[in-house]
Amino acid sequence: MSAQGGASAEWATRRERSQVPVVRFMVWLSLLLGRPLSRVVLRGIAVYFLLFSPGSRKALQRYYQHLWQRPAGWAQLYRHFLSFATTIHDRVFVLNGQMDLFDIRLEGREALEAELAKGRGLIIMGAHFGSFAMLKAFGDAHQRRAHMLMYEENASKINGILAAINPDAPRHIIALNRVDSMLLAREKLEQGDMLGLLADRGLDDDDVVRLPFLGEEASFPAGPLRLAAMLRCPVFFLAGVYEAGNRYRVHAVPLADFSDCPRGERPQRLQAAQQAYVSELEEQCRAAPHNWFNFFDFWKPSPAKRVQTGQGVTAPDAGS
Repeated sequence: MSAQGGASAEWATRRERSQVPVVRFMVWLSLLLGRPLSRVVLRGIAVYFLLFSPGSRKALQRYYQHLWQRPAGWAQLYRHFLSFATTIHDRVFVLNGQMDLFDIRLEGREALEAELAKGRGLIIMGAHFGSFAMLKAFGDAHQRRAHMLMYEENASKINGILAAINPDAPRHIIALNRVDSMLLAREKLEQGDMLGLLADRGLDDDDVVRLPFLGEEASFPAGPLRLAAMLRCPVFFLAGVYEAGNRYRVHAVPLADFSDCPRGERPQRLQAAQQAYVSELEEQCRAAPHNWFNFFDFWKPSPAKRVQTGQGVTAPDAGS
């Protein structure tokens, strides 16, 4: 259900070098020096990943083999790690409300504005691709609050870091798997807010859907779209694509609308929305390949308790 689905839950047990120690250091340095000066250290961080993270290099080579049918060179890998470090670095300033530091181009604004004009909230689904924190750009442009949905264990890990950036930020995290999670999510939607979640990875016991992605089947969690069906709300795909310097392209496109979905139509609508999500993610990978931040074998079969093909996406009974 959280936003983290995918091919493998290896991410949950493998200690990625991008985790808390590096992030805490980058937060401290960024707030101390400001964006222009603190960016100097990003090249060193990219070199560190390039030289001392063989698992991440191997995962990226598998990604580029799928994308280009050939491995990436060292320069491309360096650029990839630099983009990753940059988006983490920029997240500090985004969450601190310093959006004026960035040149942001919004794509799909008209469709999102039309939906928000109806006075209801919606779910925004992203991936570990680019900077999902740029969801705030759409929220700010329309005076709408944006909240993140994530598993409780991830929420507890990230809240300390968020508080170091902006003490108000943890208030906008909704931890899933709690008794009141659905009630809180529904309340935010009724207030017209946006709920964001990453939908490309899942936990070990998540149901997944196997769909073609960059030429080979990969696993995507079924939970995020099931959640949207239960909450009966519109769903958009969003990618905050890092381009260069301070430039971002924030791409949003509608995936589905479960606001008025008869129970008998849910399986077909879920199937179509899941395929649309994967297609959008693949399109963005081809347009901006260095924004892919899943540093594990994304195509490895998932250990999830139930694996479905694209034809078998089903929604739980929402009871309403």
